[in-house]
This record gives sequence, C-alpha cells and structure tokens, in this order.
Amino acid sequence: MMHHRLSWPAEPSAAKTMPVYQNVLELIGNTPIVRVNHLDTGPCELYLKLESNNPGGSIKDRIALKMIEAAEARGELKPGATIVEGTAGNTGLGLALVAAQKGYRLILVIPDKMSREKISNLKAMGAEVVITRSDVGKGHPEYYQDLAATIARETPGSYFINQFGNPDNPLAHESSTGPEMLEQMDGRLDAVVIGVGSSGTVTGLSRYFAKAAPDLEIVLADPEGSILADYIATGKVRDDAGGWLVEGIGEDFLPSISDFTRVAKAYSISDRESFATARELLQREGLMGGSSTGTLVAAALRYCREQTEPKRVLSMVCDTGNRYLSKVYNDHWMRDHGLLETSNHGDLRDLIARPMASRDAVTVGHEESLANAYKRMMLYDISQLPVMDGERIVGIVDESDLLLAVFEDESRFAEPVATAMVRELESVDYKAAIDALLPIFNRDHVAIVMDGQRFLGLITRVDLLNYLRRRDQVRREG
Repeated sequence: MMHHRLSWPAEPSAAKTMPVYQNVLELIGNTPIVRVNHLDTGPCELYLKLESNNPGGSIKDRIALKMIEAAEARGELKPGATIVEGTAGNTGLGLALVAAQKGYRLILVIPDKMSREKISNLKAMGAEVVITRSDVGKGHPEYYQDLAATIARETPGSYFINQFGNPDNPLAHESSTGPEMLEQMDGRLDAVVIGVGSSGTVTGLSRYFAKAAPDLEIVLADPEGSILADYIATGKVRDDAGGWLVEGIGEDFLPSISDFTRVAKAYSISDRESFATARELLQREGLMGGSSTGTLVAAALRYCREQTEPKRVLSMVCDTGNRYLSKVYNDHWMRDHGLLETSNHGDLRDLIARPMASRDAVTVGHEESLANAYKRMMLYDISQLPVMDGERIVGIVDESDLLLAVFEDESRFAEPVATAMVRELESVDYKAAIDALLPIFNRDHVAIVMDGQRFLGLITRVDLLNYLRRRDQVRREG
C-alpha cells in the first residue's frame, strides 16, 4: 500500500504580519464587513459590519470599554469598585468582559425577557445578575434602569455606568465605529441602517458622519411597539409604548444622550419579520445574528428595495446568534410565540407542540431505561414523555413518576421505563372540541390525541395556553 505524505500549504504572507495581542480587550473593534449576496437588495449593494466578531460577541463591547476606561481616567472608578448597570443584555456582557479583566465587581439588572443563553453567559463571566420585570415602564421601581440606579445608591463604593445618560457611550462610536465604517468602505457609502437602544450608536455615528460624510443618510430600524420610529416621523414622544420580543433595541422613552436630528427615515419592523429575517440571513448568507440583527437587516432590505438609483448601504450584525438558540433558532419557541407558521387544520392537531407526523415528538421506548427517559427530559427541557411500543403508545412517564421510582433506590435508573410509567391514558379524538381538554387537565393528566388507533401527539396545559395566546395575537393583528 502506498502511503502519501501530507504537507501543509505554505503559510500566507498576511499571517506573518498578524499581530499578537496582549489581552482580550485589544480585540475589541476593527470588525470585518461582508457583502450580502443572496437576498433581494433591489438596485443597491448591501454590506454588513460583523460586530458579532467582537470578543464579547456584540457591538456593546465598544461602549463597555470606553465607558469604563473614561471613568478610570477621570478618577471616578477606583480599584476594587463595584460597577452597576441596567442592561438589556449585551452591554452587560461587554461590561462583564472588561470588568473581569480589570478586577471590578459587577452587578447587572436585566429585564426578564432576556434569553437564557445571555443570563448563563453573564453568570459564567462572574457578573451578579438581578432579573426584574419587562412589563413596566421608566419610573416604576422595578423598571430595570430605575432598579439599577437604586442598587448603585445603596451599594458602597459603587459606580453607576448609566449607558443611557453617559456621554462616553456615543463617543465610542464617534471615535471608532464610524471611522472604521468609512475607511473599510473606501469612503463610498450612501446610507447606514442602525438600531437604537441606549442611542449611543445613532448619536455617535451622527456626530462623526456630520463632519466626515454629510450627505450620508442614517436610517433607523425600530421594533414595532417602540416609540422611536413614530418620533422620527412626527417629532412627538408617545406615552403608549407596546411590547416587543426583539432584544436590545427599541425604547419607551428618549435617552438623554440621544440625537436623532440626522436620521433621514425610520422603519417599524414587527417581531415576526425581525425573527424571520434573522433566520433567512443564516440560511442564505451564513451569518448568524440575534433578533436585533433581524430588525436591522429587514429595515435595510426595505430601504434598498425602495431605491430607484444604486446605493451602497451598510448595516450590522449587532451580536452573535449563538445567544438566541433557545429563541430565534428554536422552532418550538417561535411557534409558541406566533412567529413561525403553524399547522392550520382547524382541530386539535393545531395544539400539538411536537407532532409525531413531523418527527418532532420526543418519546421513549417501554424497554428503555429510566435513565434514558431522564436524559431525554433534560435534553429537550420537557417534563413528560410518551412511552412507545413500536408505533403504539402504551404509557406516559413524567418527572414525578421518575422521582417516585428512584427516590428510595437510585439503582432503579437502570430499570425499564415500563416499571414506572402510567398506563391509564386520557385519550381524545383529534376532531373533538377544545373544551374536551379541560376535564383531562382537571384530572392532572395530559391529553393523548388520537386518530383512531394512531397516536398523533400530546397536548399539555402549556400547549393550550400557547394556542390561546397565538389566537389572541392573530385577533389583535387582524
């Protein structure tokens, strides 16, 4: 047998000049720009600046570093101090990155709509996380910014970052993000599409481009429910902000550092369009951004398609989509929130979250071990499993059944699921009325949906609640 010797290709000359960085903070900024090739951009060229490539995974690394180092330079942030901030997530991650490198304690107050990936990431980086309500507005003691200010006042030796009123926030974009954009695009740039959370990006870029590219248009991408797009159109501040699922952008007030005077146009983008665009961006362009990236790209595409003359347009991948695997990129979460098309049979099949027909159902065989059932529940974050004998459902096993089986003897994890499952099943025909589910739930059972002898899937109380919520959303939108 002839053995071929493998050889590595010659090292590219560019690699020889690539610098060695002294710490992770030196990796912040200088993010690449990539052209969009497979989406309909009308007569325009659309480019995206990959802020997801920052070491903390988002554009907020820039302001975190700037706000902390500026406070240090002024002597306002002393060694060993506690940094406090209210954040929708990514600013917190940027602060956690910088604080850990500089030895500061960090307390973050975040709204309860944030993805579990962000919360886990923050805690893993050493931040102390306080979760508060996302259904209250500014001025309420549990509003995340107000609660953060309270914690800062009550914590000795603390420094309140206050990104929404901190002038170092827009300065980060005026001094780095804007110059990078224009230099990378060789000065040939007609419009920039951005989102607004703390308003540092819009204010900083507005100041930079007013001097460096005064003819450039700044376009706002805003989630439906936020007051900002309406403010751009009317000049009036509404006091009836709605709710939205997109994270990190949109506001129910005007931050004190905001400057919208150079915003030429604003688009209000629904959660459905934002999330769908983020998923399409991954499928078509291979770029995995979060929900706010979906909002920005959706607005950029609308702007591009409305143009009659060719333009070079730049937007951003604001943060990495790896933080949204349980949301944007989770079909079940998307369906539960009415953001992904669901079946429309007009019967109980529309309520099944994990249908057998689409191979989404998570099941366990009656001869498999209880350990297998437990691992499957943990992996899919579900509390009960249909127990199957081939194609036939023969039982249900839930967390309580598992606990009762192994509490006195952990070795029973090796026993078959059949030894612990419930065999008395509450089945319902898929053509039955929704009302037929309530007596089953009142008996503390799940509904086994059948088509004759064929098992179609389970319906739980949560499935019914999600269905009713989706129906209410359709009614409101219609």
